[in-house]
Amino acid sequence: MSDTTINADPAELAKFSELAHRWWDPDSEFRPLHQINPLRLQWIQSHVPLSGLRVLDVGCGGGILSDSMARQGANVLGIDLAGKALKVAQLHALEAGTPNVRYREVSAEALAAEEPAGFDVVTCMEMLEHVPDPASVVRACGELVKPGGWVFISTINRNPKSFLFAIVGAEYVLNLLPRGTHEFAKFLRPSELAAHCRAAGLDLHGTRGMEYNPLTRRYWLSADTSVNYLIATRKA
Repeated sequence: MSDTTINADPAELAKFSELAHRWWDPDSEFRPLHQINPLRLQWIQSHVPLSGLRVLDVGCGGGILSDSMARQGANVLGIDLAGKALKVAQLHALEAGTPNVRYREVSAEALAAEEPAGFDVVTCMEMLEHVPDPASVVRACGELVKPGGWVFISTINRNPKSFLFAIVGAEYVLNLLPRGTHEFAKFLRPSELAAHCRAAGLDLHGTRGMEYNPLTRRYWLSADTSVNYLIATRKA
């Protein structure tokens, strides 16, 4: 990817911008994000207490995770290239009085050039499956985090089960997500993501899967990484 190319799919940005006003409606298309957010936060804090740390949330969207990390005492910067979603995030922070959170419309790669090793923790959740070059984002995350700092990533595995659950089930049967939210070819196997992390100087410290029961509408973390999964890495 050249320096002049933005690592983003215009169609993806348009899709999330169109839904921007619904980010903070817990019964909207973003309901799954609201439901899994406590699990994501718990996973992060099981590795590193966030209070007092400088945290970057890459691909923050409307700020659901950014806001919750700031409420744990972190000094949070959320970045995204979907301008409308960022405006919603900023408005919510003002309305909710969330301390220590701000937002910028900038790519991870551009910010890495500005602030190398500038953050104690970097998160990149449910974002890599929406960009043309996920390795570039992971590399930028590795550049942005301080030595000894943590990078947390979540995405979707690529296999027949994930196609059935994350696309057919979630988008067409259960209507948990708008149709067309995901593209199967962009899903990442854990081995592929681990290779990107190693190339970025990030050591793998743990992996967890995230499961969903459509009957109870409950999400939980497990050892099953066959569909949604999270990884914890640390900069050498």
